[in-house]
Amino acid sequence: MASDTVDPAEIARFTSLAEEWWNPNGRFRAIHKFNPVRRDYILNAISIHFGLKLSDRYPLAGLNILDVGCGAGLLCEPLAEQGAHVVGIDATARNVVVARLHASAQALPIDYRHCLAEHVRETGELFDVVINTEVIEHVANPGQLLADCSALVKPGGIMVVATLNRTVRALVLAIVGAEYILRWLPKGTHDWRRFLRPREISDMLDRNGLKTQEVRGVTFNPFSNCWRLSNDDSVNYMLLAAKEWS
Repeated sequence: MASDTVDPAEIARFTSLAEEWWNPNGRFRAIHKFNPVRRDYILNAISIHFGLKLSDRYPLAGLNILDVGCGAGLLCEPLAEQGAHVVGIDATARNVVVARLHASAQALPIDYRHCLAEHVRETGELFDVVINTEVIEHVANPGQLLADCSALVKPGGIMVVATLNRTVRALVLAIVGAEYILRWLPKGTHDWRRFLRPREISDMLDRNGLKTQEVRGVTFNPFSNCWRLSNDDSVNYMLLAAKEWS
């Protein structure tokens, strides 16, 4: 799949790991531990922005959501369960196959596609919510990816970007600690040089018509063995941005 944003080496690596996605004790167990705080943050952000009640049976009914770099659907499925129409796209074909099989087993009508954000942009589709989590640090051209994703957000819609900060702390904890010492992730999962600071992402989004609403850090609590929202964005963080009505 030729594109300015695709890194062939990254695609090949994730293809080899595709079957591991839904194993909570497998090589993606760190993502399974991280997913609840990420999922809850996104649901809360959507409910506040659109004035929805998460206590309703299907609170996201009527919303169109795009998950860019969806993997095997760890975020797509809980959003679809809340009533949203969800499109999940991924550059790794095997991830899409795994995602479709798992969603089918759960009877969830998720629209999975093997394509890139630029391909969806060509269709003219627009979404209330665009999710870009743990993707931007793996692409060759982050500016182009954010431009494509921004173009897919409806006026009045929102985007959530989750990634890692380019700090010494992130180098020590997210790469040396998580990959080489604790073995939470396969070695080589991340390249610190590709991490982006919140201001860098905010500036790129601003150039594409989205204004950053907030940045929340995500930190690991070793005592509870879980992730939680934090004011410390020095390693992992989530950024919420909104597109103004035109």
